[in-house]
Amino acid sequence: MMPLNFAEAGQPQIIKKIGGSPEVKKHLEDLGFNVGGEVSIVNTLNGNVIVKVKESRVAVSNELARKIMV
Repeated sequence: MMPLNFAEAGQPQIIKKIGGSPEVKKHLEDLGFNVGGEVSIVNTLNGNVIVKVKESRVAVSNELARKIMV
């Protein structure tokens, strides 16, 4: 298990755990990050991570990406 921001770009990953406060978990769930869901890194820009989740592209900060374990 590793944080999402360490995953290889373009490789589909399965979300195993979401950390952080209840507010952070709720925010990530609202964006489509759910345990068991598939996610892949599209690109990294200026410390932010562009992620493909549920057929959408979402930009998350490096700090939030560290809370998503794959």
